[in-house]
Amino acid sequence: MTSSSENTRKLRLGLFVQPLGHHVSGWRLTEKLGSPTDVEWLTWIAKKAEEGKFDMFFIGDALATSVYRLPSTMARLEPLTLLAALAVQTRHIGLAATASTTFTDPFNLARSFSSLDHISHGRAAWNVVTSFSTDVARNFSREDMPMHAERYAVAHEFLDVAFKLWEGWQEGAVAPDKDSGQYFVNEKIQPVNHRGKYFQVQGPLNITRSPQGRPVIIEAGSSADGQKLAAATAEVVFTAAATLEEAQTFYRSQKQQVKDAGRNPDHVLILPGVMPIVGRTREEARETWRELNSLVDIDNGIRQLSTRFNMDLSPFPLDGPVPDVPAGEGNQSRVKLLTDLAYRENLTLRELAAIAAGSRGHRVLVGTAEDIADDFQHWLEQGGADGFNIMPAIMPEQLSLFVELVIPELRRRGLFREEYEFSTLRENLGLPAL
Repeated sequence: MTSSSENTRKLRLGLFVQPLGHHVSGWRLTEKLGSPTDVEWLTWIAKKAEEGKFDMFFIGDALATSVYRLPSTMARLEPLTLLAALAVQTRHIGLAATASTTFTDPFNLARSFSSLDHISHGRAAWNVVTSFSTDVARNFSREDMPMHAERYAVAHEFLDVAFKLWEGWQEGAVAPDKDSGQYFVNEKIQPVNHRGKYFQVQGPLNITRSPQGRPVIIEAGSSADGQKLAAATAEVVFTAAATLEEAQTFYRSQKQQVKDAGRNPDHVLILPGVMPIVGRTREEARETWRELNSLVDIDNGIRQLSTRFNMDLSPFPLDGPVPDVPAGEGNQSRVKLLTDLAYRENLTLRELAAIAAGSRGHRVLVGTAEDIADDFQHWLEQGGADGFNIMPAIMPEQLSLFVELVIPELRRRGLFREEYEFSTLRENLGLPAL
C-alpha cells in the first residue's frame, strides 16, 4: 500500500501484556525468560512499549487460578498495585487495569482508580469486566455466579455510582486560602446519596478530582449485554474478530448503538486483539509460527477449551469435528467466536484446541513489518477498527521486533504518532475532556 497523507486517521495501539508472551508456547522459545511477578521485568516491558509510543499498557486479571492456566496467568501481581509502581517509572504511556464489578464495591474501586490517575498524572484506564467463572464465585463465599443479565445490570449501576463519585469533586474544589483558613470550596464537593437495587453509597470520595476527571473506561464484552453497556459507558472497546467482515459487522453495530445511546461514535474507539508474528522475512515469521505451534500441549489445550465452553471435551475424538456447544451463562462472545471459526474453517477439535491455546481465539498475523502494516491500514480504512490491542506471542523478542520494525513502517505511512503530544491518556487517544 502507498503512504498515507498527513490528514489520515492515526491508529491507536494498546499493548495487551502477558509477561511470558501471549502464545501458550511463547515462554519456551524466549532467550530471556521473565517472571509474571517481577516488577522489574514488567517495568522493562512498559518502558519498551513507551519507547514505541504505544497508547497504553493493558494488564488483564482474573480472581481465580488453577494449575491448568497459562504460566502468565497462574500467578500475577494485582493490577492496580502493579500500575501504581509503573506510574512512577514511566511518563507518557497509559496504564490500564482490569477490575470486576461483580466482586467489589463502587466506592473502593472509584477511589483506587482516582488514586492511580493522580499518581500517573492522568494516565489511568479501567477495563470494566463482569466475572463469569464459578471458581471466582467460590473465592468470594458464593457457590455460583449471578446470571449473565444480572451481572450486567450490576455493572450498569456500579458504573453509574462510580461516575457520580468522580463527578462529586468539581473543578476548583481545592482552593487554599490562608487568610480565611479555608482549604476547600465546600460547595464544589458533593455527596452521591445513591440508593439503588444493588448499591447504597453516600459519598463523596475521600480523594480530590483526578487529572482526567475520571479514568478512561474500557470494556471488552461483545455479547448483546456487553455491547449495550459499552454503548452507554465505554470509551475504548476491546474485541476479537477473525476476519475483516466480522470486524466490520461488529464495528458498525457498536458505533450505531453508541449513537442510539446519545453519544458521539467517534468518542468510542474499537480495538480488536491481534497476535502479530513478526519476522525480518516472511519465512522467518512462518518458522516462528510453526515452532510455536509444534510446542502446544494439546491435552492442556483441551482442558482450556473445556473450561471456556463449560463442557468436558475430553471424550470427543481429537481428529473429529468440534461438537455443538450449548448456550451458557459464561463468556458468551469468545465461545461464539471460537465455534464460528471452527465451523467456518472446518477445523477438527485438535486444531481448534491448538488455536485456542495458542492465541485464545484472537487473530494471528504472520509476516514482515510491511505485511502487518498493510493489514492494519486495510482494517483502518475499511471500517474494521480504530486500532489494535497488540498481543506479542514471545516476550521480549516479539515486542522488540514490533517496536523496531512495525512501528517505523506505520509511521512511514502516516498511520502512527512520532511522539506523544499530550500529557494525559484521554488526550492522546483523542477523547474529549471531562
